[in-house]
Amino acid sequence: MNWQADGWLEGVEWLPSPNFGERPPGDVSLIVVHNISLPPEEFGGDWVEKFFLNQLDAAVHPYFSTISGVHVSAHFYVRRDGRVIQFVGCDQRAWHAGSSQWCERDNCNDYSLGIELEGSDTQAFTAAQYAALWTLIDALRQRYSIAAIAGHSDIAPGRKTDPGPFFDWAAVAARYPGLDLPPEVAA
Repeated sequence: MNWQADGWLEGVEWLPSPNFGERPPGDVSLIVVHNISLPPEEFGGDWVEKFFLNQLDAAVHPYFSTISGVHVSAHFYVRRDGRVIQFVGCDQRAWHAGSSQWCERDNCNDYSLGIELEGSDTQAFTAAQYAALWTLIDALRQRYSIAAIAGHSDIAPGRKTDPGPFFDWAAVAARYPGLDLPPEVAA
């Protein structure tokens, strides 16, 4: 996979989100894995895309009114069928981590790349998602000094639970030996 200006990856769909900012100086060294489904526990449709583009209609579903006006994004979103959508150039700071810390370093958005998997804490991810995730991580490691992969729950414990108990951390550990992983995985 090739890269375009500002960290846009060729070969994936681009839907530029307005929800991003400039990165402070320093290496991009962390990948944060998330899960998301809108409405919760429902897959398909374009609700996540609309959410990251600030186009989610609060009147469509009761849950949407609870997140109306929230401005977030991720660099990438991996659908259940393995399709990858990019919302923010990787040289920019996406708004995916919130209040966060990894290895005693605050503000993970400053030095991380956020990957959202279409899913939830209650269901397994698909083989197509993992295949796309490996390709994506490999491409990110070619361009950036990735030293670690963590879950949202690892950088915001007590506040977040994703990617959830069904995420295959053992596969991550086997595929990427030498990268820093959450303590419970690395043990």
